[in-house]
Amino acid sequence: MAGLQSITRFDLVKVRLQTRAPDGPKTMVRTFFHVLKNNGFLGLYSGLSASILRQLTYSTTRFGVYEELKEMFSTARSQPSLPSLIAIASASGFLGGIAGNPADVLNVRMQHDASLPLNKRRNYKNAVDGLIRMTRDEGWKSLFKGVGPNSMRAVLMTASQLASYDGFKQALLAHTPLEDNLTTHFTASFMAGFVATTACSPVDVIKTRVMSAHDEQGVIHLLKATYKKEGMTWIFRGWVPSFIRLGPHTIATFVFLEQHKKIYRRLKGLE
Repeated sequence: MAGLQSITRFDLVKVRLQTRAPDGPKTMVRTFFHVLKNNGFLGLYSGLSASILRQLTYSTTRFGVYEELKEMFSTARSQPSLPSLIAIASASGFLGGIAGNPADVLNVRMQHDASLPLNKRRNYKNAVDGLIRMTRDEGWKSLFKGVGPNSMRAVLMTASQLASYDGFKQALLAHTPLEDNLTTHFTASFMAGFVATTACSPVDVIKTRVMSAHDEQGVIHLLKATYKKEGMTWIFRGWVPSFIRLGPHTIATFVFLEQHKKIYRRLKGLE
């Protein structure tokens, strides 16, 4: 929970950078202090309930499906190849993106809300209130607004995070003196976090802008308008807070997961 609270702060800064007006703060540090000055300390935790709901739906689905499929395609003598891992991770991420989309829409809206004029704010009290009001005021389809770019981001995220972690781990074990221990898990997860942040940045910006928009506009129209105003600089907007958020999150996730699997195997007498 402590990790999620820290992640929420950087996630909020990332969303504000990705949706900022031309005259808004242009760096992570300035955005952080801008939020602190105008919205107070609690303003850094806007959307916390939606972030928790997102983790319960999106992350649980993609990790659960990935581990089940990986085990299904593993044998006593061999593990799935890297292309197979990427395919498994892509399928898992796609399902996770769909499952977590309603919470993701809420998360983006709640984090972006305080930067809007008073007459355009949605003022959701929490995730449950947001889900009810979105369904009542905009219809159930609003829960899946931006599901296309969000699912694509989830595919890229899961493939670049989970598959690259397993790939880096296998490479470290095969080509370095490292053994299957905490050092290997930390190193592989750090590299996986870097790859995932870079691969997902362009789609993450698009997803954030589609979900936070008040009007209905297609992805192509959004891309044209964004390119016209900002050129290609939008692609990696918010990369630094994204990495600061995703890097430690990836490390903590895989270190915990490896320890959990080790304890589980011991309890089941598998090692």
